[in-house]
Amino acid sequence: MREVLAQAAFQLFLERGFERTTVDDIVARAGVGRRSFFRYFPSKEDVVFPDHERCLAEMTEFLAAVDDADPVGAVCDAARIVLRMYAADPEFSVQRYKLTREVPGLRTYELSVVRRYEQTLAGHLRGRFQADGDGELRAEVIAASVVAAHNNGLRLWLRSGGSGDPEEAVDHALDLVRDVWERPAEPAPVREKPGLPALGASGVTTGSGDSEVIVMVASKGTPMWRVVQQIEAAVGES
Repeated sequence: MREVLAQAAFQLFLERGFERTTVDDIVARAGVGRRSFFRYFPSKEDVVFPDHERCLAEMTEFLAAVDDADPVGAVCDAARIVLRMYAADPEFSVQRYKLTREVPGLRTYELSVVRRYEQTLAGHLRGRFQADGDGELRAEVIAASVVAAHNNGLRLWLRSGGSGDPEEAVDHALDLVRDVWERPAEPAPVREKPGLPALGASGVTTGSGDSEVIVMVASKGTPMWRVVQQIEAAVGES
């Protein structure tokens, strides 16, 4: 029944436009009552995205069972579940893409759906990175990167009219994400405690040897010309 209602709705959207199509029009075309429509779809907008709830549930189930050894790879694989949903019906997916480009309200709705996917991925990563000091931030950033990469590849395929292999562009984009986030984290540079160097009469200290370093210390508000003047003087002396 969900498929029947979705097909009837899209036929009407293509014939009359989204705004001019009512729920009554959809149920009349499908040959069912209003109660049947609202049993499956809370609103007219929901019928444009009839498969996202199932896909989100599949993604959640996949992440719950996945091995913890490769969290970034796991969320990339989870994103591919969404890709396979679109690729399963190229004609419908392309029609939906064109429709969401034409109707601002549908674009807003689509963004809310995408955000739910992103939150699901971030929630999985948060549980894996919780021991890190910046684990929550890391989870949010990686999840956003995965969604952005997936959507970039997916839209390239949709704009082509659904021709070719949709996985090629998406895999390339997700590989870039893995290249960045699966690299071992480099140790943070050791920062010396702030302190003031010994000052000469000009407020400049210099080192010696081939790797000479000049450090300029000036009071807040010192004119830039004065700073440059003192640096030039120190360089000349060295």
